[in-house]
Amino acid sequence: MESVREEHKPPSSITRPLKVPAKLLMGPGPTNAHPRVRKACSQPLLSTIHPEFHAIMDEIQGGLKYLFQTSNPLTFLLDGGGHAAMEASFVNMVEPGDRVLVLENGVWGQRAREVAEKCGGVVTSLMRPIGEVFTVEEIELGLKTHSPCVLFLCHGETSSGVLHPLEGIGDLCHKHGCLFMVDAVASLGAVPFLMDKWGIDIAYSGSHKVLSCPPGVSPISFGPRARAKLASRKTKVASFYFDLNWLMKCWAVDGAT
Repeated sequence: MESVREEHKPPSSITRPLKVPAKLLMGPGPTNAHPRVRKACSQPLLSTIHPEFHAIMDEIQGGLKYLFQTSNPLTFLLDGGGHAAMEASFVNMVEPGDRVLVLENGVWGQRAREVAEKCGGVVTSLMRPIGEVFTVEEIELGLKTHSPCVLFLCHGETSSGVLHPLEGIGDLCHKHGCLFMVDAVASLGAVPFLMDKWGIDIAYSGSHKVLSCPPGVSPISFGPRARAKLASRKTKVASFYFDLNWLMKCWAVDGAT
C-alpha cells in the first residue's frame, strides 16, 4: 500500500499554547464571565446518557424558569446564540402565509422581520424612529388592522439602548387572538421580566450579555398558547435542529422521550 503523505502542513500558530489577554468588556455582549462560570466550564465532560448530565439539565430548567419568572414546562437552553433563538421561535410559530406584526424601532426589529419572512410569514412592520417606543394605542390599532398570529417586540434594543415597556401588551395580543413574542437577549437578568404575569407567550435571551456567560447557548421559553399553536400546525416545522417537537424529547418535557 502506498504511504500517505500530508500535503498541507499545520500552521505554526496552532502548535503554540493559546494565550488570550484579559480585557474589560464594556459592550452589550459578550461580557466578562464570572470566575465561577469559567471554573464551571473547566469541569469534566459527561455523556448525554449519564444520569448526572440529566440532573444538570433539570437544574438548568429550574434556574431558567426562575429567571423568566414562569412555570412553563417548555423552558430550556437552546444550542446557539440569540439569532438561533430568534429563528427557533419563528420557525416553530410561523407557517407559510401566517401574518406577523413586528414592532420595528431598531436593528432587532429589522432582523425579526427578515427571519419571519424567511419562514414564509406575511410580515407587516409598525415603524418608529430608532430610540422611540410604541404606545399601547398604536399596538392595539396594529392588531386590529392586520390580525396577526404573532406580534414581535424587542425588549432591550441594543442599537439604541431603549428598554420597551411590556406591561399590557400580552393582554392586548390575547384579546385579538395573537401570540406575544419577546426578544430579551439584552435585558433578561438586568431588569424585571415577568413572563407569566405579563402574558408573554414566547421569550428568549442570550447567555453572553447580562448573564455574563460564554456565548453559544440561549435561554428560551414557550407558554401554553405557543404550544397550542405548535400542535395545530398544518405543515411540518421547516427545521430539524430547531423543531420543538424534537427538542421537547431531548429535554424530557412533560415526560416526552
